[in-house]
Amino acid sequence: HGRGENFLRNMTDEEWEELGRDMSNNTHLEDVHLDDGALNDHKISFLFRGLTKSNTIEDINFCDNALSVQGVRSMVPFLQNANNLHELLLCENNNLQSEGFNMLFRALRDSPIEGLNCDNCGIESIEIDSEHIPKHLKSLHLSGNKINADGCRQLSKLLQGGDSTLKHLNLYHNKIDDDGVAILVDALQNNKSLGTLDLRGNDGISKQGQILLLKLVNDISCIKATLQSNHTLRYLNDKCIIPDGYPLNVDEEFQKQINFATRINRNHERNPEAAGREKVIQTQLHSSRRSELADLQGVDHSVFSEIHALHLPEVLALVGRRHGQGELYVALKSLVMGLFSSVNMIECIQQERDFHAAKVEELDAKLATLKEAAVAVKNQVDMVFQSNKRRRQI
Repeated sequence: HGRGENFLRNMTDEEWEELGRDMSNNTHLEDVHLDDGALNDHKISFLFRGLTKSNTIEDINFCDNALSVQGVRSMVPFLQNANNLHELLLCENNNLQSEGFNMLFRALRDSPIEGLNCDNCGIESIEIDSEHIPKHLKSLHLSGNKINADGCRQLSKLLQGGDSTLKHLNLYHNKIDDDGVAILVDALQNNKSLGTLDLRGNDGISKQGQILLLKLVNDISCIKATLQSNHTLRYLNDKCIIPDGYPLNVDEEFQKQINFATRINRNHERNPEAAGREKVIQTQLHSSRRSELADLQGVDHSVFSEIHALHLPEVLALVGRRHGQGELYVALKSLVMGLFSSVNMIECIQQERDFHAAKVEELDAKLATLKEAAVAVKNQVDMVFQSNKRRRQI
């Protein structure tokens, strides 16, 4: 290994270019690993003078080479002609910055690339042309950069539409805040591809952002909202969970509930409808879990008020079967309390109706008296008019 490093370190510019030509003409080469200081901007420029195309190279690892925008620019012709490239690793100590990443993404738009790793590459802003997104991109790693809400707005283009292919998005330790979370959540409402989203280490995400993430995978506001939640995300990380047996703080309570919902998604990975039904059973119809979720999401109403009376026996049987007699008792108690509440409301409305009915009768009586008085006055006026008319005739 040491001798190989010395050999690479001492290669001339011409030898790098010759190596590139040999790699370009090789019909068996699949993996290229030149990482950990093997390259720099100068060496890579000569390497890619020779390496302009390949039909066999599948994976490239250029991590930890202190590459800059100049290094990316040297790679562009090859990337546009690499017909079998599936994974490109440029992570760690490569200062690509925003310009380099945007250039890279444009170069890959017609590529078969499936995995792109640009962790810790000094990226702040992102520009993505929705008309030229890599059609097979499944995994994008952008941790350790400086991506904010504007970057999330651009990344959301990868998550929208029925043809989205992205399955893994790593945004660990960036500059994402609640606004960025809201943008991502909006894009993920109807997304059917993304299975993993890592947002750990983004200190700008507050309780409001955590509520949005929790509601994304299990909106407890009503049964319909739970059924329409995202059932595709299998892993959604915002905070780290401390080991079992320790008390959880509020942040960890949010993550605990998110993990519960995504675990259901994993168990029903190929059947999102079944995942939605299971969330209703496990959370809406389980008193303590629903109470915890309602407190976190700011919801305050009984789930049984949403269920039609004709379906209540079936629902109660389901509660007893899935959660035991204790939960069945809680459900019945809630229904009885709801019934008493309804009865009290009915009595109040009836009393209010009776009060207004008495008022109507009182007003009708006053109106009748006024009408009688008006008729009497009219009659007197008519009598005076007729009397005056007769006098004039005499």
